[in-house]
Amino acid sequence: MIRYDALDALPVRAALPALIDALESDGTAVLVAPPGTGKTTLVPLVLAGLVGGGPARRVVVAEPRRIAARAAARRMAWLLGEKPGESVGFTVRGERAVGRHTRVEVVTTGVLLQRLQRDQELPGVDAVVLDECHERHLDADTAAAFLWDVRQTLRPELRLVAASATTDAEGWARLLGGAPVVEAAGVSHPVEVVWAPPPRPLRPPHGMRVDPALPAHVASVVRRALAERAGDVLCFLPGVGEIARVAGQLGELGDVEVLQVHGRAPAAVQDAVLAGGRRRRVVLATSVAESSLTVPGVRVVVDSGLAREPRVDHARGLSGLTTVRASRAAGRQRAGRAGREAPGAVYRCWTEAEDGRLPAFPAPEIKLADLTAFALQAACWGDPDASGLALLDPPPGGAMAAARSALAAVGAVDSVGRATEVGVRLARLGVHPRLGRALLDTAGEGAEVVALLSEEVPRDYGDDLGGALRRARRGGDAYAGRWAAEVRRLRAVSTEFSHPPAQVNAEPPSARRADDTAASTPGSTDAAASSSAATPGRAGAGSGAGSGAGEDRVVGLVAALAFPERVAKFDGGSYLMASGTRAELAGGSALRGAAWIVVAVADRPTGNGHARVRLGAAVAEDVARAAARSLLSERDEVRWADGDVVARRVERLGAVELAVRPLRDADPALVRGALLRGLRQEGLELLRWSPEARVLRQRLAFLRARLGDPWPDVSDDALHARVDEWLEPELGRARRRADLARIDAGQALARLLPWASGEAGRLDELAPERIAVPSGSRIRIDYEDPEQPVLAVKLQEMFGLDTTPAVAGVPLLVHLLSPAGRPAAVTADLASFWKDGYKGVRAELRGRYPKHPWPEDPAAAEPTRHTNARLRR
Repeated sequence: MIRYDALDALPVRAALPALIDALESDGTAVLVAPPGTGKTTLVPLVLAGLVGGGPARRVVVAEPRRIAARAAARRMAWLLGEKPGESVGFTVRGERAVGRHTRVEVVTTGVLLQRLQRDQELPGVDAVVLDECHERHLDADTAAAFLWDVRQTLRPELRLVAASATTDAEGWARLLGGAPVVEAAGVSHPVEVVWAPPPRPLRPPHGMRVDPALPAHVASVVRRALAERAGDVLCFLPGVGEIARVAGQLGELGDVEVLQVHGRAPAAVQDAVLAGGRRRRVVLATSVAESSLTVPGVRVVVDSGLAREPRVDHARGLSGLTTVRASRAAGRQRAGRAGREAPGAVYRCWTEAEDGRLPAFPAPEIKLADLTAFALQAACWGDPDASGLALLDPPPGGAMAAARSALAAVGAVDSVGRATEVGVRLARLGVHPRLGRALLDTAGEGAEVVALLSEEVPRDYGDDLGGALRRARRGGDAYAGRWAAEVRRLRAVSTEFSHPPAQVNAEPPSARRADDTAASTPGSTDAAASSSAATPGRAGAGSGAGSGAGEDRVVGLVAALAFPERVAKFDGGSYLMASGTRAELAGGSALRGAAWIVVAVADRPTGNGHARVRLGAAVAEDVARAAARSLLSERDEVRWADGDVVARRVERLGAVELAVRPLRDADPALVRGALLRGLRQEGLELLRWSPEARVLRQRLAFLRARLGDPWPDVSDDALHARVDEWLEPELGRARRRADLARIDAGQALARLLPWASGEAGRLDELAPERIAVPSGSRIRIDYEDPEQPVLAVKLQEMFGLDTTPAVAGVPLLVHLLSPAGRPAAVTADLASFWKDGYKGVRAELRGRYPKHPWPEDPAAAEPTRHTNARLRR
């Protein structure tokens, strides 16, 4: 019996005429309806003609999460007075309740993508509702783009509704070709905001880690809310671990029941949370309860202010979830849960001042996540770079490049990015392409390990993948139950896809005729050939699973096949991955002592440059070699290290050295390159610089600064840039550091003089090494400062000269020395010095050096380099 009283109470009913008119006229619509209005339950029933008397249609509703899909189907079935699987059913990974007469089917967006890839036309489906679009999950964005492509080219009659609690309605409307926006008013009750920050500031979250003080504080706020308010309490926490810790902190609460709702919770627990209860309840939930689910009885929300989002570190080749501050939009969604049925309150575990600094909206997943699976979906759709897809945000170029590289490594795409037959099989397995590759390569024997790696493993399972597998087999918890169901599914699909599919989508729907009834076109010969060339094949399986090796060997093999660049060798106290990233084991790890491991899951602790292994497996070196053989290389390496040329023949697995032996006859070009790197790192002082060579370089630097071309630039950078012109052939004959030390830098430097123009012959004229002074001595000029060279000469040798000596038109800076060779005066104007400065110098020094001449008129005196006694003789 249809529950008309419950249906009539749903506020979205008032918006149904406008929604139906929009679909009749445009075929598309954007429905904006607050949580609790019935957009997820009443709208599909009306579109399917199950209530309201409309024509019978088949409607597919796509939800971002399994728990939401099951809950929505159960709620709609209850409204019709039926059980799931009759008029309303659902399909999620590992569970299906659909019958012959089902007209509304609720699926996850992942299931919808699989169906679209199998048959782009969605035969028999009249309308699709994409629910909770505002969450911007990558699968949902992708499904919307594919559906719009299908509607534009193959199924113009297919009706599309983008439904959301709060969203960029105008953006979605533009994306769907100018779709009408229909807004439904919700029944909102006032929600009082209570700021409940911790007594001391908490450390910011990093990776999956949150300050250990957070669970205790949240638990204390929950107790406060129970004491101050009536009704059930809904508490938002970032993840399953934090939920468990807060539950432990709460302990026994008398007549209050503590429930946990998240994607891993058993179905019975999820159903109990959504059904309500007679006892007062505290529901600890992740963000899954923000908008997808209605939890009855809630009058109070306690918000930790944290959420989990996907992140990928392309530099380290690591991806996973990370803890972030929830956006203000998420905060509003969470608070709204307290005002669904009556006035309520939200206790926010942060300060009001902090609230204004929070991000306005959560970042779209396409901007943050690992895009490997998305890139494969796009390639199978026939649009490898996703440039033709209707997406609210384009995928970042760097993330797409990394994704295509990963797909090429597992043979999923060819050289131009098109999906190979292997790629199509991988897309249909329903797991990440890396895991799918491992599943296929082990012919299904790796299904248990792939199932473990498909979902976050509970922390208490440890960091050893083999130990986690044995723990899951023992069962006894919700994770183990889901794992067992996923193992059965993977074994079934691995058998189904053990051979190439009969057909491969070679073109997107936009490249096909709208009246073409074929669901796909055969894969090209090129794609098949590329698949054969790029696929790792079954050799890796033969190294473990196929050869009857032990269980742990199979575990390591599967992980290594999925993450070949993360096989790692113990080296210098940590593990060096083939990718070049270093990883460390946590204290007490079961993997300690292993010479080789493969890192399946890792994060990076605050302030640590190395990754930390969260889940991995020990592997034998031969398994690592087999799984990551595309990274194997053997090449000659000649480099500058430890102050000399090191020549080796190195076998590597990516960045990991496997074997090294000395190289006797290294390629001269490689040796020359190593020597040049040494000169760059340690400087040109590696050459032999005689005093004459240094002076020549200084003279050339002076002429360059004074006259410019054709005099050469002899700075370090310039000499490195022109090494071919001045250091050959000596450099070509050198093999090690000692050979560099024998190269006469001055002789080599002379090659840069402007011989061709004839200017080289003027070097001694323009920048003489020595200059004659009035006494007849030839004094060396110091060109160390190219702006003003220095002439250091005894004062008495300059008597009679009132014009300052110059080179290339630049007056020398004359250092007039005392008889003891110490500077007595410095001048660039001798005439001025003789007139004004000399008297002071004479008065100071004549008594100290009486044997030397100190005439009253130095400008007219005879220059000398001798004492008075020598002069008298």
